[in-house]
Amino acid sequence: MLILKVKICGITNYQDAVAAMDMGADLLGFNFYPESPRFITPENAADIINKLPGFIDTAGVFVNATTEQINKAEKLCHLDWIQLHGDEDPEFCHSFLSHNVKTMKAIRVKTQTDIKQAESFFTDAILLDAFDPQKYGGTGLTFDWNIIGHIGKRVFLAGGINPDNAAQAVKLGVYGIDVCSGIEAEPGKKDHKKMKKLFKNIHHLRG
Repeated sequence: MLILKVKICGITNYQDAVAAMDMGADLLGFNFYPESPRFITPENAADIINKLPGFIDTAGVFVNATTEQINKAEKLCHLDWIQLHGDEDPEFCHSFLSHNVKTMKAIRVKTQTDIKQAESFFTDAILLDAFDPQKYGGTGLTFDWNIIGHIGKRVFLAGGINPDNAAQAVKLGVYGIDVCSGIEAEPGKKDHKKMKKLFKNIHHLRG
């Protein structure tokens, strides 16, 4: 039986955060990239996070942010994870190892060559997302999951995961799945029926 982590990303309001947590989410993602339709300010995210119990992990999603911006949000929101979802290089990602926070590097995948980049990053986890030339995540697109192969790291799988294909994603043996647009009513607002269906469809696969 897999011990799978489920990350629900693009949280913008307290109601969705609580629903995701109650249904079985392990991590909640807050997007601090201003150009994202799911953007939330660190201040508003902190208001939500401060009302949540300590057992739920929180992740801040950053795209090509400065160290100062990341440090500020990390402290304000008491983040458990820093998710670097832009063009950050291994050296930049490595600089956060001294912090009391886990790091996750997102890699946008077109081919198996992109997946091999994972070997360059010394982060707590790698997130594999579908490549889109215009957007950094949240596209609803998938890539060919058959090309993943073996990666000697914790791998979160993202990109177009929804209630209908979530079980297929879990069966790949990844460390976790990252779900966003596939359970939304609109960008930044979750559809609780879709979210409930997703957790129901993977319940028998979770350890």
